[in-house]
Amino acid sequence: MTSALIADALTKRYGRRTALSDCTLDVPAGHVVGLVGPNGAGKSTLLQLACGLLDPTAGRIEVLGERPVSGSPRVGFVAQDTPVYPNLTVAEHLRMGAHLNTGWDAGLAERRIAQVGLDPAQKAGKLSGGQRAQLALTVAAAKRPELLLLDEPVAALDPLARRNFLQSLMELTAEQGMSIVMSSHLVADLERVCDYLIVLVASRVRVAGDVDELLAGHHRLVGARRDRADLGAGRAVVEQRHTDVQSTLVVRSTAPIDDPYWQVNRMDLEDIVLAYMSEGQR
Repeated sequence: MTSALIADALTKRYGRRTALSDCTLDVPAGHVVGLVGPNGAGKSTLLQLACGLLDPTAGRIEVLGERPVSGSPRVGFVAQDTPVYPNLTVAEHLRMGAHLNTGWDAGLAERRIAQVGLDPAQKAGKLSGGQRAQLALTVAAAKRPELLLLDEPVAALDPLARRNFLQSLMELTAEQGMSIVMSSHLVADLERVCDYLIVLVASRVRVAGDVDELLAGHHRLVGARRDRADLGAGRAVVEQRHTDVQSTLVVRSTAPIDDPYWQVNRMDLEDIVLAYMSEGQR
């Protein structure tokens, strides 16, 4: 298996509104994938299509080489509101997980509950936001899925709870070797755990690739104002801004930029994401 998720011209519409448009991706297996973009960009729609909760309007999607089916034991999904049942205890969540999933790993579930300090007798409705997120992650991971989909799992958590959740995620990845796709607005968090990135803006994929390659291939160029810059083959302008005297370009390049006209600066992941988001929304 070489691909966790393949999308070909994938489109989802709700009446006249397009939630995802002409999405084409080939996400390699064995990676922790960050899915980032502004509200309404299509992140949740893509994840729901990937776990079989939605059917596409047009195009094709494959997950682990198969058409997505809701409830597949090969795929785990934690929705944006980290759903748990408030009137069930932590232990009852685990018993329900064991009943619904033939591949349930009770040992893993019990170890994780102990590691994150959850009381098995505590009702989920009395847990903090971070504790509910950890419970939802435990239930999803104990299925032993090959692919884990997480929709904004840390959006409502405080910084300490976010750190603990992400640490748990890295431990699960190391232990089980699963593929993970996680959407988030928090690029700094994604940079800590992700090695592959997808940027969605206005329902379309703006860029997708290995994080190290994206960092190596993007540069900020600063120089005297030049309205039309001929940068040569292998170089594409992602974003450009001009003042009366100065031009600033964000460039994706497959070749070194050695033009003395430009001051060339490296970019971090958040800089790259914001450049695609800014240009994509114009």
